[in-house]
Amino acid sequence: MDNYDVKNIITIGASAGGISAVSELAGGLKSDLDAAVFVVIHISRNSLVEVILQQIQKRTNLKCVIACDGDRIEKNVIYLAPADRHMMLEKGKIIVEKGAYDSHWRPSIDVLFRSAAAAYDSCVTGIILTGLLDDGTSGMLAIKRSGGTCIIQDPQEAEFPDMPQNVLKSVKVDFKAPLYEIGYILSDLHSRQPCEIGHVPDEVKLEAEITRRLSSETVENTSEGSQTQEMEESLWIAIRMMEERRNLLGNMAGYNDKGRNERIFQLEKHINRLKKLLLELGTGKTEPKQAED
Repeated sequence: MDNYDVKNIITIGASAGGISAVSELAGGLKSDLDAAVFVVIHISRNSLVEVILQQIQKRTNLKCVIACDGDRIEKNVIYLAPADRHMMLEKGKIIVEKGAYDSHWRPSIDVLFRSAAAAYDSCVTGIILTGLLDDGTSGMLAIKRSGGTCIIQDPQEAEFPDMPQNVLKSVKVDFKAPLYEIGYILSDLHSRQPCEIGHVPDEVKLEAEITRRLSSETVENTSEGSQTQEMEESLWIAIRMMEERRNLLGNMAGYNDKGRNERIFQLEKHINRLKKLLLELGTGKTEPKQAED
């Protein structure tokens, strides 16, 4: 088995306070870790990602690189998303493209996590560290639906606890742990029988396909193409806002449960309908209605 025969995927997402947290976590990863590691830190477009990479490399014996489009995935390597580019996974390969912002970020934690879940199913371990708001929750839901493992940094330890707290409210996580324990958890998980990729849920594949298209660097020069792209982005923003509303309602247990559950059901129905419409819009399957006489 060579280093390109990768079965296990670890995705790590962090925002505010993330450089220090990722560096500490990397320091706890063993050099014989049977996995490839992918890191997205929400940073500004002008950030010196090479300096961040050097800081992480100082703490670990694993090879650390900035991901490039088309790179083959190699185990025992930590791949860091470049500034102002999304990092996505296909089976055995990394995709790095610009594309639309996702939840105001590029690179986006959710984009990485969704693509990993669609490509590697239950063989993905998602980790959310310190950060503000609910970034990463949508991506963790995709990993959970695919049968992957979900880990959060203990919010009491996190410099900015919002991100792990919001994941904890929306996802049944497998582990909540301080940074120094996460390395041990990963070593235990990946010392077992190698993971086998199974069936990826249809909704996860749908989300990943939408994300992949919206993150594509293909630019349409026609006015019609530009309008279609703008409509796609607006639909995606609407979907994400509805998902945030659904997650909020899901966390309001104990109050008018019957009415709350009905609203969640209705939101899920509209979310799925809009996702299918968005996918059809991009593939040109939708046809405009004919004007009535």
